[in-house]
Amino acid sequence: MPLELKNLYDDFRDGRTLKAYARIIADDAAKLDRSINIMEVCGGHTHSIMKFGLPQLMPDNINFIHGPGCPVCIMPKERIDHAYVLAMQQDVILVTLGDMIKVPGSRGSLQDARSRGADVRFVYSPMECIKIAEQNPQKKVVYFAIGFETTTPMTAVLLEQVIKKRIPNIFFHINHVTVPEVMKELIDSRDVHVDSYNNNIDAFLGPSHVSVISGAKIYEKFPKDYGRPVVVSGFEPVDVMQGIAMIVRQFVEKRSELEIQYKRAVTYDGNLNSQRLINTYFDKVSLFRWRGLGNVPESGLKLKNEFAQYDAEVLFKDVLPIAEIEDHKLCICGDILRGMAKPTECTIFGTACKPSSPVGSCMVSSEGACAAYYKYGNLIL
Repeated sequence: MPLELKNLYDDFRDGRTLKAYARIIADDAAKLDRSINIMEVCGGHTHSIMKFGLPQLMPDNINFIHGPGCPVCIMPKERIDHAYVLAMQQDVILVTLGDMIKVPGSRGSLQDARSRGADVRFVYSPMECIKIAEQNPQKKVVYFAIGFETTTPMTAVLLEQVIKKRIPNIFFHINHVTVPEVMKELIDSRDVHVDSYNNNIDAFLGPSHVSVISGAKIYEKFPKDYGRPVVVSGFEPVDVMQGIAMIVRQFVEKRSELEIQYKRAVTYDGNLNSQRLINTYFDKVSLFRWRGLGNVPESGLKLKNEFAQYDAEVLFKDVLPIAEIEDHKLCICGDILRGMAKPTECTIFGTACKPSSPVGSCMVSSEGACAAYYKYGNLIL
């Protein structure tokens, strides 16, 4: 690693800076007459918080609540079953991103499908599908697309290239979801349950990579309409601590605003070209089912009708299952994704459910809360 990059990287993990922000947070928190529950809506934030022991640096009245910020974790079992069924079809190559390999559906994981002879391939970039399709012209290459606003433009670029190059054997199973709608659902669902006070969401630490694409503007409604401050923060521990300090200062000053901590990458308007690509190829779906949250209005995307010829859900509609499938009875992944429980409250955490043999999706993904607690939990527990 070049020296200048190494120094920059180290600056955002500097222990003295972290402790300085901890003192600022503690001083401001002492001026409050209440506790503040801050939800991070990003698995990258969850892992940074756990890896660097940030809860240890918080005063007693500042609490972290983990949200549904892992796109693999929030996929319901029936969508995982779609991937499994597609992979098992004759003359199909199922292509997806790496975290999907161990996610258990009701029929098994993609790793299980592969062990049974399915051609399942994991890629770092959707554009690799083009080479796979060109090398296998007799096969149908199905790209199982997942992710928040961060990865959606890459899927759009792939589709644009498929159309431009007239590639006949690439198809898309779209599982892209959007962040603001689920943030609204998390607030609304709590507001109707008086017993959820201890898990109330007082403020949000906004996701950084999503915001690079969409811009911070998508969070305006939360301080304005819901009275919940939002600070868009980077992933490094100094970023997170500065973001927390900005949130606590808002409460001290009795403000509720949208602020950007991660100004070196995030703007208010975001990446307009990426937004154009998304709007060109995708429409909102009226409902998308999230694991643990149920149907969330307007929170998912689908290919526009004019591109239906590339839609794997249309092409394979006769073989894809439609029934909703619930999680294992002992798994509380749904409550964890909603920020209503910690991974350590699950009776099978670290025993029957661990990374080598996951029962729930939160233990599978590198961004899952259970995986973070399993890997780093001894630092703070």
